[in-house]
This record gives sequence, structure tokens and C-alpha cells, in this order.
Amino acid sequence: MRKSPHIPAVYTGRVGQRESQDSWPVSDLGLSSLEHVELDDLLDELLVRARKITADRKRIRRLLDAVVSIGSNLDLDTILDRILTAACELLDARYAALGVIGPDQRLIAFRSLGLTPEERAKIGGPPHGHGILGLLIKEPHPIRLRDLTTHPASVGFPPNHPPMKSFVGAPVRTRDRVFGNLYLTEKQGADEFTLEDEQLLTALATAAGVAIDNARLYAEGKQRQRWLEAAAEITDVLLGEVDQTAALDLVARRAREVAEGDLAMVLLASPGQNELVVEVAAGEKVHNLVGTRLPLRDDALGKVVTERRQLIVDDVGKITSWPQAMPDGPAILVPLATVEEAHGVLLVTTPRKSMSLGFPADASMVATFAGQAALALERARAQAVQASLAVMEDRGRIASDLHDLVIQRLFATGLRLQNALNITSDPRVAELINNTVDELDATIRDIRASIFELRSVSDGNLRAEIRTVVDSARNTLGFTPQLTISGPVEQAVPSSVRPQLLAVLREALSNVARHAQATQTEVRVEVIDDALVLTVADNGRGTQGAAPRGGLRTMGERAARLGGVFEVGPGPQGGTVIRWCVPLTT
Repeated sequence: MRKSPHIPAVYTGRVGQRESQDSWPVSDLGLSSLEHVELDDLLDELLVRARKITADRKRIRRLLDAVVSIGSNLDLDTILDRILTAACELLDARYAALGVIGPDQRLIAFRSLGLTPEERAKIGGPPHGHGILGLLIKEPHPIRLRDLTTHPASVGFPPNHPPMKSFVGAPVRTRDRVFGNLYLTEKQGADEFTLEDEQLLTALATAAGVAIDNARLYAEGKQRQRWLEAAAEITDVLLGEVDQTAALDLVARRAREVAEGDLAMVLLASPGQNELVVEVAAGEKVHNLVGTRLPLRDDALGKVVTERRQLIVDDVGKITSWPQAMPDGPAILVPLATVEEAHGVLLVTTPRKSMSLGFPADASMVATFAGQAALALERARAQAVQASLAVMEDRGRIASDLHDLVIQRLFATGLRLQNALNITSDPRVAELINNTVDELDATIRDIRASIFELRSVSDGNLRAEIRTVVDSARNTLGFTPQLTISGPVEQAVPSSVRPQLLAVLREALSNVARHAQATQTEVRVEVIDDALVLTVADNGRGTQGAAPRGGLRTMGERAARLGGVFEVGPGPQGGTVIRWCVPLTT
């Protein structure tokens, strides 16, 4: 037994006088219990509490440093990595993960720290949000477990997953929504996480939510700026002459670049709106998509057109039956619509990361951008109508001039020449005059035929039918062939030859699309020396040396029935040249 601690002298209450400690009983001072106090124990407890206060201050300082580090960057990927690193360091955890929750309350992204690339490869894909992870999604409140494998909600680990026992998790909120959950496992140097660990993690998750929200808003602002710049570029195009295909191609390319997706395309509705046609497509390995015809059903594409509303789909490859493999991932579908008409759909794929990290703002900007595309369509069509009206006006003016001026003058000249016959007796002069009058009559007939062609509706003549066939070939070729029409095609080609010509032209272009693998095709329709000549030349892989069969044999037979010839051979610069020539009879 140690001696009781020394008790100093006390004052009696009389000023200037002091009595010894024996003047007062110890029990009266209430100090008898000090005999049982272990001073070393008090000092040890004091030291323990001092160390704990020092450790807590260090952890608070580390928490503040982590908050500053997380909030000092606006790149979302960097912020998420810093959150995981800070959480592991603060709570002395071996593993950390951040699961992002989608609109359907499932994990749509999962970032982890502590696993090696080899371990990740052995585990396989990310978790789907079942078990303990799913419990934290359903009940977004902090959870702390000594051994997560014993919890009733545990569903175990996949093969090759490292063992984990101690667990703590907390939700990460951005404003009024749960962005995801922060998970930590395997407390280092202890069997379980403490209540202080849980509180620190909750504080870190709160700061992380603010940083994530700031990064998201910053990213949205930058993205909106890029969309506005792209829309301004389309507006500049609208101020000049608008070529529909070129304008839509620019729309698709800019939409793909800004959205950072693998694919963007414009699908236009057919006049009867029974199908959608892929007008342009931007991306890698999408050449075969141009010209694809998709029936308008009650699916995602159909709803965008008929209901004029935008949609976000999880997998673009599953929304319809595509003719080729499509990029795997989400896409934004918005209508190309004006007040009067829905022209089609603008489809833009987006990186899975941007959708999984909560960036749906692209949809509204794509919709605004699609409005610019719809204006481009309207302007292109209006300019085409205006150009057609101008052509019709010119045709009418030319036809009137020919009829009122040229024909009347030629007719008057013929009458004067006929009157000259009455004053000449030379038979040679009379013959010359008669021949000249006959030529004038023939010229008048030709001019009247030209007047009739000028005044007729262009869609009903042979030139228009040839252009229609060539334009429709774009759907299968992926590009529009170059067309040249020369000579009096309308007047010289009889009605019996026209169906044969169009059928051969269709077959020739179809062969190019199926076999040539060409990127350019030239079509020439000419009337030369009383013969109709059709030439189709491409820059494809050329003839294979085999005898004509199938479509080529049919084209030869058509030429033979009309007394013509059919030739197929290599072009001067490679590729294949098809020449179909038939005589013209009056």
C-alpha cells in the first residue's frame, strides 16, 4: 500500500493564520477516498485520452484534406478516384468501391480500389446490386457489419473473389437524389470498423456528393456550350443554299462528335410514313446503313415519329432489326419535327459512362439540335420547290417565245419562199425552195415538240424517270451515281423502248450494288446517230472473266430483242463498264 498523497496546509479563515493539516480531520475534507486512487492509472487514462484526442484531430485533419482534394477538381473520373483513395486512407480499409445507381434502382456503374487488374479479370463483370449492395440501395442509410458474410441479405461472392468480412457503407447524395453508395471492406489492424469510422465515412460521402454534383454541373455546362456551337454551325449553313444530304450529313457528324458517341444517324420518314429510311450515318463501319429501310412499327423509333417525343434507350441494337451489328450502348432518339410535320428521327449513341454517371442533360440539347436539323430539311425542300418553280417559269417563258416569235417567223419565212415559186421559172431554184420549205416545216415540228416537253410536267417524262431510278439506287449503293443525259431523249426514244431502258438501268445499278463494291458510279444516257446508248461505269473490283449470267444475260437479251448490242468489260481505270446500245426507229 502506497502512502496517501501529501495534503497541504489549509487556512482557518483567519487572515494571516495557518494551521497544520492535523488541525482538521481528513474525513471532513471529503478526501478519504484518495487513499484508493491510483495516480498512475489516472495518468495512464489521461495519456490514452490525450492520444485519442490527438488521433481524432489527425483524422479530422485528414478528412478536411480529403474534402479539399475532392473538391479541388472538376473532372468526374478524377473526383471518383480521389474519393475511393481518401476513404481507404481515412478508415484504414483495404478495399473501396463506389456503385452508381441508375433510374431503375440498379447498379449501372461500379468503380473499385484495392484489386489488381488480374484479380478484376478473374472475378469477371461488376456486381448487379444484389445482397448487401442491394440492401444499401433499397435502404440508403449507413451500414456497418463485423462480418458481412453472416448477414441474412448476403448472397456470397463470385468465384475468385478475395475474402472480405468487415464492411461499412454509406450513400452518396447529390441534391435530392442518391447518386450511389460508397463501400469499404477489410479494416486493417482491427476486426471491424468503428462507429467513428462510420461517421467519418458518412461525412466523406456528404462532401463527395457536393463535389460530384459540381463536376456534373460543370460537365453539363461544357456540353451545352458544345451543342450550342454545333447548332450555330448548322444555322450558318441554313443562311445559304442548302443541300439536303450535305446538311443532314453535317448534322449527324456534329451530333456524334459532341455526344462522343460511336454512331449518329438521320432517319427520314417515307411520304406515306410507313417506313423510315436511313438518309445519312456518321461513325465507323456504318456505310451499309445508308439507304436501310425500316418499317414504322410501335417500337422506340415509331413512338419518336408518331408521338413526337424523345426517348433514351439502353441498347440501340435492340430497338429494331438492323441489317448489321450496332454499337453496344445507350442512345438518344429525338424527332425531326416542325409544327406541321414529323420528318424523321435523329439517333445519337452516347458513351455508357456519361449515362451511368448521371448526365441525361444531353437529351434536351440533342432535341434542340434536332430542331435545327428539321429546319435544314424544311429550307432544303423550300429551296427545291422554289428552284422548280423558277425552272417552270423559265420553261413557260421559253415556250411562249418559241411559239410566238420563232415559229411565227419560220412560218412567215416559209410563206415568203412559197410565194417566190410564183416568180421563178428555173426548176433548180424551185426545187431548192421546196426543199428549204420542207426543212422549215420539219424545224417547226421539232420546235413544237420541244414546246410540248417544256410545258409538260417533269415527273412524267423520260428524263425524270431516269433520274428517279438513279436517285433510288442511292439506297443500295450508299451514294448517288453521277448522271449525264444528252441528246433528244424525250423525242427520239419511242415508248416501246423506254421500259426496256429503265429495266436495264435498274439491273445494271443493282449489279453494281451487289457485286462491284464500288464507291463511284457514272451513268450516261445518250442519243447518238439514231441509236440509244446506255453506259454504266463503276470503280469497283472489275469483271471476273466469267460468262454473263443472271442480270447480265437478261440485259443482253433485251438488247437483242430490240436489234441492239450489249457489252460488258473492264474500264480504262479499272472497275467495270456496261454498254447497252439499241437502234431508234421512227
